[in-house]
Amino acid sequence: MKLASRVGRIAPSPTLAMAATAKAMAAQGIDVIDFSTGEPDFDTPAPVKAAAEAAIRAGFTKYTPSSGIEELRGAVVDKLQSELGLRYEKSQVLISCGAKHSLYNLAEALLEAGDEIVIPTPYWVSYSDQALLNDAAAVLLPTLEQDGYAIHAAELERLMTPRTKAIIVNSPCNPTGATYDRKTLEAIADIAIRHDLLVISDEIYEKILYDGAKHVSIATLGPEIAARTVIVNGVSKAYAMTGWRIGYAAGPKDLIAAMGNIQSQSTSNPCSISQKAAVAALRYGESFTTEMVAEFDRRRRAIVEGLNKIQGLSCRMPSGAFYAFPNISNVLGKQGPKGTIKTPTDLAGYLLKEAHIAVVPGEPFGSQAHVRLSYATSMDTIVRGLERLDKALARLT
Repeated sequence: MKLASRVGRIAPSPTLAMAATAKAMAAQGIDVIDFSTGEPDFDTPAPVKAAAEAAIRAGFTKYTPSSGIEELRGAVVDKLQSELGLRYEKSQVLISCGAKHSLYNLAEALLEAGDEIVIPTPYWVSYSDQALLNDAAAVLLPTLEQDGYAIHAAELERLMTPRTKAIIVNSPCNPTGATYDRKTLEAIADIAIRHDLLVISDEIYEKILYDGAKHVSIATLGPEIAARTVIVNGVSKAYAMTGWRIGYAAGPKDLIAAMGNIQSQSTSNPCSISQKAAVAALRYGESFTTEMVAEFDRRRRAIVEGLNKIQGLSCRMPSGAFYAFPNISNVLGKQGPKGTIKTPTDLAGYLLKEAHIAVVPGEPFGSQAHVRLSYATSMDTIVRGLERLDKALARLT
């Protein structure tokens, strides 16, 4: 059977693949320290589960409008108004099966052959593949660790061509944990307005911030940039609801309508029960998120301080999300039992096989010098994992 050529342009999600491998090893009785999974290890808040249970008892188990129930779209509208001061109509909001689904709907509605989309690196693994699946070119904007992964306006400006259609802004960022300040976002907004670009603002980690940092959405910087921004968010990270699969997008009415049409022909509607749960999360979940982020902060400091004590590693302190992104350059070139550790993928393979530690290599994120570790896991796992990692690296020669 001959498959569509688009299939050959992409690979399976490396984060999901590593997590699946770790789970399979654990099922075989192997003690795997899993730093691969990008999801909170907390249970979904009780009011959210209660709302889902009530929906089941009430028989709310049928199809819903394909773009999401009125109540949930209204809750999103209220959230964006109260937290960001942004006014949207319900027709400008699409509820999807997770933020990833929202982004894919957007790529399908916006991109076509010959288009270019600018993606700052390091980047979340699915951005570039979603562009490729829709015949567009991912144009990478390198950022530097020593600059805190800042976007420089002059570098962005140099990438502009008549084919540039959009730029992705992910703050806080997966995998680096970096955030963009208001001045940086203002410079991006200026370029987007002058070059008639759409800004795709992935804000899924907006509530997971540290050291007093405040989230700034680029859409809040004025009516011109708001009119050309799509905010993508969801309930997965802030409310420990990854498996409930609810995300949303808010933006220009015609684009949101096109995304909704695409969704109606692919998934029909998001899960009815999950939508009711998401309403409760947006309305009653803030105290849960505050407590969770306080614990993530404690783990963040522990894992980064621990990584920086291991010979050959260096790791900057992230200001958001729940990932550490240590630089492994000083480990590359060393010898393991299967040969030279030349790449982050080589190191990830060595750690998994020889030390039973699951990390995600940097290449799918656009880095040849890093691996990603999620600290959305217990403090005991972090402590044991760091000890195991230190011994595993010490065995390299």
